Order: sequence, then C-alpha cells, then structure tokens
Amino acid sequence: MARIAVIGAGMGAMAAAARLAVAGHRVAVYERTETYGGAVRRFERDGFGFDTGPGLLTLPAVYRDLFIKTGKEPLESVVELVQVDPSSRHVFTDGTEVSLPNASRAGVVAALDEALGEGAGARWGDFLIRAREAWDRTRRPLLEEPLWPNWQVLAREPYPAVPHKRLLRTRRASTLYEIGAWELRDPRLSALLEGYALAYGVDPGSAPASAAVLPYMEHAFGTWYVRGGVRELARAVYERCVQRKVEFHFGAEVTGVLEKDGRAAGVEFADGTVAEADTVVGTGPWRLRGLVPGRELFGAKDVSPDAEDLHPGRVVVCLALRGAREPDTVHRTVVHGDDPEGELDLFRHGEMPERPTVRIDRPDDPALRPDADHESVVLTATVSCGLGYDWTASGAADAFADKMVAAAERALPGLRERVLWREVRTPVHTERETGAEGGAVPPPSLAGGEGTLHPSNSTAIPGLFTAGGWSHPGGGLAHAGMSGALVAGLVVEGPEFRGSQ
Repeated sequence: MARIAVIGAGMGAMAAAARLAVAGHRVAVYERTETYGGAVRRFERDGFGFDTGPGLLTLPAVYRDLFIKTGKEPLESVVELVQVDPSSRHVFTDGTEVSLPNASRAGVVAALDEALGEGAGARWGDFLIRAREAWDRTRRPLLEEPLWPNWQVLAREPYPAVPHKRLLRTRRASTLYEIGAWELRDPRLSALLEGYALAYGVDPGSAPASAAVLPYMEHAFGTWYVRGGVRELARAVYERCVQRKVEFHFGAEVTGVLEKDGRAAGVEFADGTVAEADTVVGTGPWRLRGLVPGRELFGAKDVSPDAEDLHPGRVVVCLALRGAREPDTVHRTVVHGDDPEGELDLFRHGEMPERPTVRIDRPDDPALRPDADHESVVLTATVSCGLGYDWTASGAADAFADKMVAAAERALPGLRERVLWREVRTPVHTERETGAEGGAVPPPSLAGGEGTLHPSNSTAIPGLFTAGGWSHPGGGLAHAGMSGALVAGLVVEGPEFRGSQ
C-alpha cells in the first residue's frame, strides 16, 4: 500500500483519488479552500440555487465508468441524470430562432432547414459527418491515452475539410472560422458553430478545424442535466472517495512538493508542516512549477504549460426571478452576439464585446427555487481575464452583467422586471475557488494547427503527476474525469500504461 498525496479536490483530482484508493493505496487529498469540486460550485441564497460552473454534462459515460470502477453503486443510483431535450435553443442576430433536438442528427437537420431555409440543415449535417471523422481520428490519443511522447504528430489536421476555390486557388479550411465561412456559408450557421467554441473558451478565429469535435460531442452523445444541479455530481464523486477511505483535509494549502532521492516524497503546507508520501498527484502544471522551484517538470521536447491567464474565463450572473417558469421553457438558450469581430477581440486584446454571446440556463428543478412562483436563471459569457481587463475595478462587473442581461432579454422579454436580485461572479471568484491564474478556465485539448495541447499527466520528477483541466486531456467536466483515469493508470501500471481498453 503506497501513500499518495493529492493536491486539490477538483473533479480530476477526486476522480484519480477514488480510483487509486480502490487500487489499494492510502490516499489523502489536501484542498486549500473549504470545499471540494474546483470550479463546480453552487451559489445559494433565499431558497434559490445556482450552478456557477458547468451547467450541463456531456459524455456522462466518463463518470459512469468512474462509478463502475470504484464500487458497486452505479452513477444513476446516486444522482439523477436527465437528458435535456431540446438540447439548446438559439437566437440569432436577425431574430431567427431554432431549437435543436438532443442527440438526433436527422432532427437537427430538419429543424435548421425549417428555421434557416432549405439546404441549411444539409450543410450542417454534412459538417457533422466530417466532424465525426475528426472525432474518430483523435478520440483515443486526445482523450483516452496518455499524451504520446511524439505528440507533434497530433499537429496534423484530422478534420477532412472540403476543397474550396478562393482567388484561383483551392483551399481547405484550417480553422473553425474558415469552416463557417467556406463550408457552412450562412452567418447563422457560423454563429452556431462559433458558439460551441466560445462555450469552451476556445477562440473561433484561430481554433483548428478539429474543434469541430466540440459540437459533434453534443450532437452524438447528448447533453445531460444533473437533478439538483451539476454540483450534485461533485458531491457524488466526493462521497464515493470518502466511501473508498480517501482522507480529505480542507483549509490545507500546499506550498511545496518534497523530494527525496530524486523523486516526489510528500508535500509541505503553509504552516510549515509536512505530509510524507510515495506519490504526489499535483494541481495544474503551471502552478505546480511554483511548488518545485529550480526544477523543470517538463523537458524541451514536452508540451510546456501555457500561462493560465492567457486563456479566457467566464462571468456568471445568477438571477433570482419572481414569477413561475413557463411549462414549455427550454433548459438552455444561446443568444448569439451581433458583433462577431468584437467577440473575437476578447481573445486578441482582452476587450469585452458590447453585445456578448450569452448562454441562458433555466433548469426545471424545484431544488433550485424556493417555490413554484419563482425561478432561478443563470447567464454565462466567456470573457477575458488576463489581458488587461480589471474585474476588480469599481462597477466593472456590474457594467458587463448589465450587457449580459440586455442580451438575454432578446430571448426573454421583460427579464429585468422579474429580477428580485442578482449575484455577479467574475474570473476573480474563479481564481479564488480554483487557484487558476487570473481565474481562467482551461480549454479542451485539440489536435491540428494552432490546437491546444496540455502537458502530460506525468512529469520529469518520478512520482509526481498532474490531474485536472490544465493537464492532458484538458478542460471540461468529461475531460477532467478522463485525466483522473489516466493518472490512476500511470500510477498503478507505470509508464507502460496505454489507456483503458
């Protein structure tokens, strides 16, 4: 039985902890805040509840696998998963609206044809077929296997772009933006595509064409709501860890990783005390470097961790509303911004769009409202966090929240008149809760072109590993769970581990 110290109680870290405990190790988790879940949090007040991190779950199979591998009780025995249908409603700048059925390519094609005109659905459907090919080519190396030592081969674009004649030359789309312009050929379809990228904090202007897998995942595997809020999933994973005898220590800030004979040997805390361990599972690689000063965690040939605050974050506006939720209300509505170039400026210069794309979540969940005569609504927008915008400046958060509410009113007329109160959460809150520099949110790993790859789960220091959204295979609830599985495999089986079969 090895002693394993896990730094942080995020979803990836807890997924690793549960698996390692089942493998017979003694696992202790040290979390600097007073709770678990990382970015998967809930804000509560006056009987209202709000998910302030992810609001929906894709690829629930990741967490089903976690519960199967760590105990007899399946995931559905501890949380209620509800397939959201329609998966989303979209409101475009010209006033066009469309609701997309969940996990039905034929249904989506028909809905788009009806809303946007004949041929629009076929173009989107054909795009999804090409996206599936990109998914099939990259699923294992990007999600299910440790990062390849020859990771440079993943720079090859897996998306089979359609040849396009442009200025007497034949071109193929190499970015998500070009797919919209050259293959979808409708500003509304382009906005639909780019909205998926924005939701993951990915720049549509520079994201590789392989980012087509982001909408494909939703269309192929569906979107799911966790009854009681996604925070309930974090609770279930935490309780599974406790059942497997994982020890949790909250308010325990790790300030250093101990080394002995050239390998990780434990952790040191802010109060000067230490906890010895045979293996250490660390937090994001960017921050982990600060815990081992003078040591390089990754070699020159490895993927080096980006500064976290170069990536965007999110603003979340929690709205406590008077008035009942209408029976036919769609769970998620995306109100697309009418200034695409302005939206991209948040990636280029850290400037906030005047009319941002806003995601509206209106769960039909009595657990999140005081009674049937009230409703809890969450607005979310992707924003800059580390390129010069000061979220702590007086009025900055509320000014942007006003823009988000104004955008949401395009889909929910009279919204402002229903607001009892609101809570605005910015990247400042995210940094406080997760430790990510600037409050950034990690994007998923993507292959091809300027794709985002995250550092390997193993490091140059034997016995030191990294789990969570800033490590391979990147950000998102499902990806974090996969990182935990990969770390557990590397610890238990060693460097020869090649992923689950």
